[in-house]
This record gives sequence, C-alpha cells and structure tokens, in this order.
Amino acid sequence: MFDIAVLATIIASQAMISGSFSIIQQSLSLGCFPRVKIVHTSAKITVVFVMTLTTSFPVLIMITIWKTHILLIISYALVICTMELIYLSSILYKFDQGGYLPLAFATILTTIMYLWNNVYRRKYYYKLDHKISADKLKEVINGTNFSQMLRLAIFYSKLGQGIPPIFKHYVANVPALHSALVFVFIKSLTIRTVPKYGYTNMRNKQKPFENLLIQRLKEFIVDNDEGVVDGENEHRDVKQVDEEKQKEVAEREIEAINKAWHARVVHLIGENEVVAGKGASIGRRIIIDYAYNFLKRNLRQSEKVFDILQKRLLKVGMT
Repeated sequence: MFDIAVLATIIASQAMISGSFSIIQQSLSLGCFPRVKIVHTSAKITVVFVMTLTTSFPVLIMITIWKTHILLIISYALVICTMELIYLSSILYKFDQGGYLPLAFATILTTIMYLWNNVYRRKYYYKLDHKISADKLKEVINGTNFSQMLRLAIFYSKLGQGIPPIFKHYVANVPALHSALVFVFIKSLTIRTVPKYGYTNMRNKQKPFENLLIQRLKEFIVDNDEGVVDGENEHRDVKQVDEEKQKEVAEREIEAINKAWHARVVHLIGENEVVAGKGASIGRRIIIDYAYNFLKRNLRQSEKVFDILQKRLLKVGMT
C-alpha cells in the first residue's frame, strides 16, 4: 500500500500532469495523437500545497515508525522540504484567488473526522469497560423477575466482544425477555464480499438475513460439543451424556428456536445518547454535547443501515 501511495503521489503531482499535457501537445503537432481539447492547469488554482504536505509526511514516518537518526531527518528536511517550500512560496499569491477553497474544505472534513472519532472512541471504550461477561449475564437474568415472551430477538451491537451494557439497561427497565435472544456483532472486513453480506453485496429479499441466521444457529446447536442452554437457562454438559441424549437436547433446542422464529422476529437496536460527564471542560462539552450530537442527528439511522422493517424494530435508549 505504501508503494501504491508513492506511485499515486507521483502520478498526481502537478509536474507530472504538466509534463503529460506537454507531451500530448507535441504529439498533436506531429500527428501522433487524435485531436483533443487540452485545458492546461489553471493560473488561479494550484495543487503545490498537496505536494508539500506529501513530501513532509515521510518526516513523521521517520520519527514514529522507522526511528531514523535525527541527523538524517534534518538532512532530508533541509534538502527536500526546503525545495518544496521555495516552490510553494512562489505561488502563494494564488491563495486569495481561490487557493483557500481546498484548504477550507480540508479543514471542515478534518474537523468532522476528529469530532466523530474522538467521541466514537470514548463511547466504544465505555462499552468495553462496562461489557457483560457470560457469568455476569447469568446473574443479570437470574437476579431479575421477568416473564418470557415467545419471540426471537436479534440484538445488534458493534462491540465485538462480550454483551453490550445496554442489554443490562434493557433488562432492568423491561421485565420481560424473549424466548430466544441472538446477539449479532457488526464487524467491517477488509474484503469486498463475504458468504453472507459484504459491503458491496445487495440484501437478498428472497432469502432474508433471518433465514440465514436461523440456519446457522441450528447448525451450531447440532455441531456444538461444549454444551447448550435449555429453556430454564441451565447449562448442560453435552460431553458427559451419550449421543442419543445429545441428539435429544439438540432437537429440543431447535424446536424451541423454530417456535420463537415462527412466532415473530424482533430487531433490537441500541440508541446511545452521549453526554459529557460531570466536571468536563467547556471544550469537551462543546465537542460531545453539541458538535457530535449534531452530526449524529443528521446521519442515516441504524435501521436504514441494517435494512430493518419498521414494524419489526425496537429501539433501546441509553445515556
């Protein structure tokens, strides 16, 4: 990726673009290229600042990653960066003639990225610190007087490990649990397509996600060697029973899932309201309470991202 980035930088440089235009112009004069209209680089807009930034970035890599000797870093900066800065200073008069626009756009985008990432990381680590372990989940369920609904509930989360803390909040405020509850963790992969749904895959209406989920869940119950959980939430050790007993337990679990699935499927999505903690500075309050929440209110809603029907959706709010 680093090599590709270097090649892209060379190709995108103004000198290479200008050189390409000159070659095409000469080819036209010699009759070696079809006649096309050539629009040269604008006299008012420049990309030299991009070149200067690109040349300066290796300094950061030398310091943080390569751990290069300070003398080599200084030598590189004096030779390469000085040339770039001289080149840049010669065209700074274009800044007030339109050159400020790309800088303004970049500043806005960088600010949005910083605000979102700053609060997103804080929210993620909060969930990570307050996640519910398997043992804690058993305590939460057994320590709460609740009724059971014949439903299959799919609880979406981006935590990736452990049960999200919003589930404890849900159980504490709604004294009822679905007979089958599946936690679905959303993880972005670095490949464009996966057997289920990648970021370029279209949702298949003929075979919805619920069908695929139930199929995989049944396969897991049949193939699982570590045990299953029965309707009374008591763990059974499948390894200590004979194959016939194991098959009987698996069939009972599959039957319970089928009943819950055919009864109704409910999609649960956590909606987290993020606020600055007590004693937070004014700057942090502005970033979290106003800037981040403004961005969040104007983004696509979770149900649209997951393509969930409104009549099957249940949002759980938590601050």
